[in-house]
Amino acid sequence: MQVTLKGGAVKEYQNGITAADVAKDLGAGLYKSACACKIDGEVCDLRTVLDKDCELEILTFDDIDGKKAFWHTASHVMAQAVKRLFPDVKLTIGPSIDNGFYYDFDVEKPFTTEDLEAIEEEMKKIVKSGIELSRFELSPNEAIDYLAEQKEPYKVELAKEHADKGENISFYRQAEFTDLCAGPHLMNVSPLKAVKLLSCTGAYWRGDANNAQLCRVYGIAFPKASELQAYLTMLEEAKKRDHRKLGKELELFAIMDEGPGFPFFLPKGMVLKNRLIDYWREIHKEAGYLEISTPVILSRKLWERSGHWDHYKENMYTTVIDDEDFAIKPMNCPGGMLVYKTKMRSYKDLPLRMGELGLVHRHELSGALHGLMRVRCFTQDDAHIFMTPEQIKDEIKGVVRLIDKVYQTFGFSYHIELSTMPEDHMGAIEDWDMATEALKDAIVELGYDYEINEGDGAFYGPKLDFHLTDCLGRTWQCGTIQLDFQLPERFELEYVGADGEKHRPIMIHRVVFGSIERFIGILIEHFAGALPFWLSPEQIRVLPVTDRAKEWGEEIVKTLSDKGFRVEMDGRNEKIGYKIREAQLQKIPFMLVIGDKEVEAKTVSVRSREEGDKGAMVLEDLIALCTDLNKNKTC
Repeated sequence: MQVTLKGGAVKEYQNGITAADVAKDLGAGLYKSACACKIDGEVCDLRTVLDKDCELEILTFDDIDGKKAFWHTASHVMAQAVKRLFPDVKLTIGPSIDNGFYYDFDVEKPFTTEDLEAIEEEMKKIVKSGIELSRFELSPNEAIDYLAEQKEPYKVELAKEHADKGENISFYRQAEFTDLCAGPHLMNVSPLKAVKLLSCTGAYWRGDANNAQLCRVYGIAFPKASELQAYLTMLEEAKKRDHRKLGKELELFAIMDEGPGFPFFLPKGMVLKNRLIDYWREIHKEAGYLEISTPVILSRKLWERSGHWDHYKENMYTTVIDDEDFAIKPMNCPGGMLVYKTKMRSYKDLPLRMGELGLVHRHELSGALHGLMRVRCFTQDDAHIFMTPEQIKDEIKGVVRLIDKVYQTFGFSYHIELSTMPEDHMGAIEDWDMATEALKDAIVELGYDYEINEGDGAFYGPKLDFHLTDCLGRTWQCGTIQLDFQLPERFELEYVGADGEKHRPIMIHRVVFGSIERFIGILIEHFAGALPFWLSPEQIRVLPVTDRAKEWGEEIVKTLSDKGFRVEMDGRNEKIGYKIREAQLQKIPFMLVIGDKEVEAKTVSVRSREEGDKGAMVLEDLIALCTDLNKNKTC
């Protein structure tokens, strides 16, 4: 049996060897750090037996899927510790998440801080014992009976759902603790050298408020104590940068009880939002996009035609108008289809790039709402590109270049994921394969690396997702490119080709910011509220030292305002040190201190938010500096 390893090397092994055995053969260090594996692109347990020629990649904690297996095992260790300390607790689910893991428990009363400390200590004891994990399978009926004997009703419910598929159900055992689980998991618990339980919140079983309320415990784990400490330090820094806290302090936005998940933008926040929108319009005009606007509420017939009524209705807000069902749009795409259909198109019109800053509404569970990062109403910077099959690759490349330009403007690095066909999808497999290959070819030709995200595409087509990295190393999914053969078919879009015949266009859905609101939240945290000069709601604050300096201050304000800068004067009878501190807290990029000396010389004493005192400067030089910062969008 031939096993092709990462990098292309091929080794021969006897049929029946496990992925773990291969890792051990490749080196003791790799075996010790191995968390899971990929067999022919599918993430698997290291215990998986290899019985045919295959491609094998050993995954460590440095790999995303390796981290998931590591953290998933940590969630089982936490559940084991909870059952030791609180035997009557009922188990539900305990997955890995983007940063760590959680487990939901049905408890008589929520865990206290002292309880979490006790659970964490018990986890450390379990890790120190070095328990081996073993995997076994039961038939559906055996699994249901076993879980019923264990008095785990939530697990019984899950097993019954699996029973409908008629497949055996897998379990993982570590000492006295056994959990229904698909895996993968570590070989033993020893690698979990550094664990920390972070918080405890409420959650509903299956995310449904009509179900039992559970106690969700979040945790994190690392192979080294130093990595845990670095992570905890990052969390402390993240708290200081929390966009909800800074948004309030800087008077940018508010979330009201009267509109949970529906953000209110305050005057300063609107300046920031509009500057982003101005930038969006500027770069899209340069790239040949036409801007459109489509209605917020549209008929149910449209959403049935688009497929959203069948595939997305639970996330949509609906209403009745004149005895007919309508829905508030969760996406801009169907409206874009109707705009395309307003007249017959020719191949000479293509590619047709139409952009829209559309206000969309999506129903999110209340527990998932988080400031501007997860809202129920947001502005999506959408665009839809209609093209011929021959234009697909070039148009994808054009969008990738546009997204790259935007992220570089803000100083973000990023990585790309290719998300493939989900189980719940529309259209023929052949169309999906063609679309997926087109996305792959375009980014490969541009020289970009990418990761495969199996089964996470939109229901109408595969997509490229752009995950940007902020200054704390956190990743955020923002830009996306989705290739769609389905909606043009459903809406019967046509163009007249060079042959005089009617043809079906291909379509790209894409966003750059993703959501203006969410992007603002990311920017606030990335820059810790100290937004770049060109984005700052207030760019310059004039600080007269005496009443005699106010007249010169007013002249400065008028001159700078006439040049298009956002400038205000603090003319209060307060000490200059107080005024400077307040301007610093408001993250104002430039403070202009003017006293009698500056009045006489017709200069300003410039203080920079980052650099401190820059000394005296004539107004013309300051204007040149600020003009350059605006033009070049320096971050």
